[in-house]
Amino acid sequence: MRAFLDACVLYPTVLREVLMGVAEAGLITPLWSARVLEEWARAVARNLPDQADIARGEIAVLRARWPEAEVPGNEGAGLILPDPDDAHVAATARAAGAEVIVTLNLRDFPARAMADLGLRAEHPDALLRALWADHPAILARVAEDVRAQAERLSGQPQPLRPLLKRAKLPRLAKALTA
Repeated sequence: MRAFLDACVLYPTVLREVLMGVAEAGLITPLWSARVLEEWARAVARNLPDQADIARGEIAVLRARWPEAEVPGNEGAGLILPDPDDAHVAATARAAGAEVIVTLNLRDFPARAMADLGLRAEHPDALLRALWADHPAILARVAEDVRAQAERLSGQPQPLRPLLKRAKLPRLAKALTA
């Protein structure tokens, strides 16, 4: 499944790492544009200025690991969405042949407008929970790898369920810990 990742799912580290783990397992083909990556960098600079350089480094690593994921941007002229600033996401996803836009901002990508473009917008929790239903062992391994990495980096215990809930993945957390 070709999945265009919105900036809001790349910025939280745990969420991004789960999505990229699923991509490494071959369950999705991640896509993004330079503009989406720049939105991520600007959001970090605005919210956590002391981590702006870290975000730029993470973006460089992501680009190096997934060079085929970055697709040419499209401004989306003429697309009507609730947030005109998101037209580029829908237009770029469509031009890149994505099937789904993975975003936390579903209100900005109404189902009817997405259907007219041959796309759908999906919350990462719903997408990952659906993938878990078909590939529970893969999702369990990915989640455990992300949990272990978070624990190594923080030096603190990172129980899986709270970690995933903080990453806006409560349904996946419940499925994995049931």
